Amino acid sequence: MNGLVINLTRSADDPDRSSVAMVVAGASVASDQTTTVFLSSEGTRLAQQGVADDVHEEGFAPMSELVATYVAAGGTFLVCSPCAKKRGIGEDDLIEGASIVGGATLVALLADGAASLSF
Repeated sequence: MNGLVINLTRSADDPDRSSVAMVVAGASVASDQTTTVFLSSEGTRLAQQGVADDVHEEGFAPMSELVATYVAAGGTFLVCSPCAKKRGIGEDDLIEGASIVGGATLVALLADGAASLSF
């Protein structure tokens, strides 16, 4: 597989960090890299419908645009299952391109040779 996994632990609580992560994710998928954003901790909120609409860090495109462009280019979001459960996020709450997974899915991507970055 190879590709890139970006672990994003922030969303609306840190628009600067989450925007940088999504810019990198967008650049990766636009460069024809298999790209996965793993949302954990507060990052899981970014997978909730409507959350990205309220995030816009000065100097960056709005989060809703960053997310939409990333998904349209073939990027995916994997959402940490226990993190989502803790925050009351279920499959029906998710944006297009996102799915709730267990840690074993992340481990499998990394074991298959994906590089990783954390934000």
